[in-house]
Amino acid sequence: MPYITCRRVWNKARENALTDKEVQSPLAKRPYDLRHACVSTWLNAGVPATQVAEWAGHSVDVLLRIYAKCIVGQDEAAKRRIADALRDE
Repeated sequence: MPYITCRRVWNKARENALTDKEVQSPLAKRPYDLRHACVSTWLNAGVPATQVAEWAGHSVDVLLRIYAKCIVGQDEAAKRRIADALRDE
């Protein structure tokens, strides 16, 4: 299927699914944006990078090179896991 056909269908789907303001935004501008959002969500949910890489079809190196900047707010959770691990010993 030609790329332009996919693009037209995608644009029409965005117009039908999103508000006018959302359509004007970069939200889901391309189908790849949904993949990016999904992988970023998995990482931010604390799924180990090795598992996310497998699901996404990346090596861990490629995954972290692309998505490391998307991982936010995990400092406190990581510190809690370390403290818990030290208490259990």
